[in-house]
Amino acid sequence: MIKNKQQLPIPLSSSQILDMSFLENRARLLEIAAFIDRIERSADPDTGKADFRYKSFIEGVRLLLDDSAAVKTSRIQINFSDPTTEPIASAIKLKAHGAWSGETNEGY
Repeated sequence: MIKNKQQLPIPLSSSQILDMSFLENRARLLEIAAFIDRIERSADPDTGKADFRYKSFIEGVRLLLDDSAAVKTSRIQINFSDPTTEPIASAIKLKAHGAWSGETNEGY
């Protein structure tokens, strides 16, 4: 980000952002497409598509494409997050999945 004399951030132009980040994000998009293709071509695609992680991932893609969604990053992060507010008794046996399974953490 460029700064002016008062050291206030000046947003980059769209062209500057595209020049800096297009190729990197193009590669990420191709990696996402390959991930989805691998699930669809797997030996058991229905099992993969029923998995909570895949469902959360596809919902994240939908949110990314939602033109009406303000602050896409926040909405996608919330999509993957555990919405429960009660602390767990122990982290023993707790496994991070990167997406919320819909189950509570009771019993851990």
